[in-house]
Amino acid sequence: MSDTGQIRFRAATEEPPATRWTLIGLAFAGLAILVFAPLIAVFVEALAEGAIEAVRSLASPDARDAIRLTLTIAAISVPLNALFGVAAAWFITKFDFRGKAFLITLIDLPFSVSPVVAGLCIVLMFGANSAIGGWLVAQGYPIVFAMPGIILATMFVTFPFVARELIPVMIEQGRAEEEAALTLGASGWRVFWTVTLPNIRWALLYGVLLCNARAMGEFGAVAVVSGKIRGETATIPTTIEMLYQEYLSVAAFSLAAVLTLLALLTLLLKTLLELRHADQLAANHRH
Repeated sequence: MSDTGQIRFRAATEEPPATRWTLIGLAFAGLAILVFAPLIAVFVEALAEGAIEAVRSLASPDARDAIRLTLTIAAISVPLNALFGVAAAWFITKFDFRGKAFLITLIDLPFSVSPVVAGLCIVLMFGANSAIGGWLVAQGYPIVFAMPGIILATMFVTFPFVARELIPVMIEQGRAEEEAALTLGASGWRVFWTVTLPNIRWALLYGVLLCNARAMGEFGAVAVVSGKIRGETATIPTTIEMLYQEYLSVAAFSLAAVLTLLALLTLLLKTLLELRHADQLAANHRH
């Protein structure tokens, strides 16, 4: 290609420097307004009366109970959703059947349904005025306004994350390795533990981290089914709302800072996993 043709080609595929810098500036401005400014505001408000007051507010019974409940809910719902996500991804990618597209649509349903609507559905199904909920309350096992209802709500809004991370990876990998292992006489469980799981472990970890972040920060569905009972069913997000409505700004923003730090820690872990995965892929490529 002549020099003139190369110049024309570059002109058609490269933006002028002024345009590039303008777009970069707009991107950074959007991040500053939508991400960095709110993060800074949370920590500034939490420390408005000093670090000692912020720590003292976190040591209150309501804050401790909210943190404990949130971590407990995440510890229960995330492993359950991980199991569901692996099973759903395996079923969708390893078998051909009618209704596969519909099943994938159902998995994506929590992304399109408001969490508040999901919480209302749980109340209608398992509330004290429903047949199932009334019987469970009579037996001493309430769902709504108790931990089981919060777990159900959290699982509903978070169950797509693991499956949606695994499905593209498992589709790209195909079925050749599993079929070869089965041909050599390996059992289904052995194929899963020795072939499938090592191939999907990074995607599984990404999905679990995203699921955990959403589980700890969920507000809408949990606010409906929990009743926001202090010391019993008030999670970190619902406790933040109650404290802020009571004009306890330092306490509210201190809890918000804890939730923010947990989210940033999740993001850091995800980044480290991505870097490690990239390094491993590069090492495998060299070998």
